[in-house]
Amino acid sequence: MKTRAAVLWEVPGKWKVQEVELDEPGPTEVLVQLVSSGLCHSDDHYTQGDLRLGHMPFIGGHEGAGIVRKVGERVTDFEVGDHIITSFIPACGKCKWCVLGMSNLCNAGARILTGDQPSGGFRAHDGDTEIAKMAALGTFSEWQVFDQISIVKVDKAFDLHVISLVACGVQTGVGSATTAGNVRAGDVVLILGAGGIGMNAVQGARLSGAKNIVVVDPAPEKKDWAPKFGATEVFDNIADADAFVKSITDGQGADVAIVTIGVVRNEHIGQAFNATRKGGTIVVTGIGDDTDESSFGPGVNAFTIAMMQKKIQGAIFGMGSPRVVMPSLLEMYRDGKLMLDELVTKRYTLDQINEAYDDMRAGRNIRGVIDFVPVGQPIE
Repeated sequence: MKTRAAVLWEVPGKWKVQEVELDEPGPTEVLVQLVSSGLCHSDDHYTQGDLRLGHMPFIGGHEGAGIVRKVGERVTDFEVGDHIITSFIPACGKCKWCVLGMSNLCNAGARILTGDQPSGGFRAHDGDTEIAKMAALGTFSEWQVFDQISIVKVDKAFDLHVISLVACGVQTGVGSATTAGNVRAGDVVLILGAGGIGMNAVQGARLSGAKNIVVVDPAPEKKDWAPKFGATEVFDNIADADAFVKSITDGQGADVAIVTIGVVRNEHIGQAFNATRKGGTIVVTGIGDDTDESSFGPGVNAFTIAMMQKKIQGAIFGMGSPRVVMPSLLEMYRDGKLMLDELVTKRYTLDQINEAYDDMRAGRNIRGVIDFVPVGQPIE
């Protein structure tokens, strides 16, 4: 079949919305009609050249929600009509990490960088040109073929225009605080960057009972938005935030610092490290240039790490297993404990995708969402 999708042909570059040919789903795959897709900064890293995919061109997008319209002969857990959200880390259920309950580190996650299907090969084409997909997903497409290990079934009562955000940004941020940072009641938490990931780290810190949730973000809008999600203080620079944190901790620093800046530089990690108390944790969730191998920045050295017993913790998908945390987050949303609707700052059509990313870079959005089916229009 043919479908419209946003394709990246060159780096740096812009998304080209075009018609592509989509193969029939293979034995372990399903055909999904997308209803919405979140606009995550990770996809923008590829257009800017911060990250490189193993195959070009490729369809972007990895935060998707939609409806299964066709299933392959060996698909066991899904049927036509099921509502699903995507998992940007495929979970095979068989490798060491999946067996240990850490499917966010599944070996099949290598597909994030190669862009082909878990079962091998490509399913989208432009003539004779094979088109890869971001994280083996490519949710910037009206229709898409996904492997069954890349999707999670959800209750049909949830609004598919909203819950796509749970596919990446929500858990990545929430888990950065609750799991990777192990934030506890009464903690002082410092969060660098309050975009789609950082704002959910704010939610995670609030859910964990943090006393102070100090946000650093220069975008003027964030001063209004962040407190609604739980921030107690908002600063536009790290120096002022660091001084405030030290002033309320007898000069010690934050218990946990979470780095969720859109494009992380190593000096940002150094800033978070220096603003954290001895024995504290620095969670690095945001990503930057994958070729940058320079040091973490001033003040981060072997002596300080050892003597101050600080921990630098990387985090992918908030250190949670997709099939466990996604349903849990949706239940929290149903119970009114987790804010999802409020994260959607603006909705766009597929044709507006480049405008949407301009808005994201300018700090005008917490999260933009592409609607493939207009809100209010019957879906089934």
